[in-house]
Amino acid sequence: PAVVHFDDTLDNLWKHWLENQITFDAILVGYLGSVRAVETAGNIIDHLLAPRGVSIVDPAMADHGKRYSGLSEEYAEAMEELCRRADIMLPNITEASMMARVPYRQDPDESYIHNLLEKLDHPCVVLTGVGYEEGITGVLVKNGDAVFHYTHPKIGKSYHGTGDMFAACFTGALMQEKTKLEAVKIAANYVCSCIEKTAENPAHWYGVKFEAALPELIRMLQDN
Repeated sequence: PAVVHFDDTLDNLWKHWLENQITFDAILVGYLGSVRAVETAGNIIDHLLAPRGVSIVDPAMADHGKRYSGLSEEYAEAMEELCRRADIMLPNITEASMMARVPYRQDPDESYIHNLLEKLDHPCVVLTGVGYEEGITGVLVKNGDAVFHYTHPKIGKSYHGTGDMFAACFTGALMQEKTKLEAVKIAANYVCSCIEKTAENPAHWYGVKFEAALPELIRMLQDN
């Protein structure tokens, strides 16, 4: 039987959307895995983003000071270029340090983060994993010249997929006409709630029980 690769599927899919004049109010890009897929994502943003639409790129390529296994330097460079073209980039500290050409620090202080944002030189950065105190983490939003830092307690246990959940929830909140800071708060609070509810069930070892926290997410989105 013929093997259909993801790259081919994505390439065919966006061309089908283009032929049918389908556009999107927001385009969120996350983990892709190949340079060709990154290039296709760039085409989707260039040709299918509606007027006044927003493009958001979560590089999803590194953490804890290291690039994910299987991702080449060429891939990292392509993803960095895509991030810089996006309206909003959504990196963690490792990814931001790589793109800013700044040595990674496991316990960054405010001066380090300020330098990181300056070297990134991007109009809108949503930087995750920023906490300056023991047991505290958070999300820092740089929107033009304004910088906001939303913090919350750091939950000890980690689960797969929480970064993807944050990015999706943040994008969804923006589409509900929330400000960037409001969207960050909603996304962070929702992910924390999902982790807490998952930790209550030790038998649930992979991913998070996001369904249990959906009523909270709906309430947050409805709150003016």
